[in-house]
Amino acid sequence: MGFEEFCEILEKKAKKIGIVLNVKQIKNFFDYYLLLIEWNEKMNLTAITEVNDVILKHFIDSLTICKYIPQNAKIIDVGTGAGFPGIPIKIYREDTQITLLDSLNKRVLFLQEVINKLDLKNIEAIHGRAEEVARNNKYREKFDVVTSRAVANMSTLTEYMIPFIKIDGLCIMMKGSDYKEELEKSQRAINLLGAELKNVEEFILPDSDINRSVILIDKVKSTPKQYPRKAGMPSKNPIS
Repeated sequence: MGFEEFCEILEKKAKKIGIVLNVKQIKNFFDYYLLLIEWNEKMNLTAITEVNDVILKHFIDSLTICKYIPQNAKIIDVGTGAGFPGIPIKIYREDTQITLLDSLNKRVLFLQEVINKLDLKNIEAIHGRAEEVARNNKYREKFDVVTSRAVANMSTLTEYMIPFIKIDGLCIMMKGSDYKEELEKSQRAINLLGAELKNVEEFILPDSDINRSVILIDKVKSTPKQYPRKAGMPSKNPIS
């Protein structure tokens, strides 16, 4: 697929979620797609490689949460993988300051390549486990927004995410349609970590039958110092 066709598809789908992209932003998405496919041949970044699917399931899906993000927000994207949703947010929202966190160094090298090639500003990619990075004073309770997309079950995910946000900050979890049982089981963890459920928004990705949900959680008080627990504990023994 050439740039013009890519441009037409991305522009049309973005408008359906209320987003208007300029030529520079569309070119950045195109270059991001090319890098994703190139690096995916060397390492496993994504199982989704067909261009229409990448546009819808990665780029558009990531952009759906932009409306929840305040102006000039400082964001950390936990378990970012190939950069979703952090890099699409950065491409569209230049006002944001973003930290991409991933536990696999090879993925961080890919993310750094994307940042360099697209000449993105005020964005960094760091290598580390959420449980360890969240105990570092440089990152603990320093962010306005924390995001993640399909990283783990919600009881585990809350322990990865909530320690990063400031009081009055926002935790945004991106999930599919089957979130309700997970959410119910994670209520104690949410409260214990200093947060409370704000809202859940359900929607369907444009021109598809793909159901998505966004779980919004407010940070209302400081996270107790014993959280997150040491690496591996949140996944092996989720708060219940």
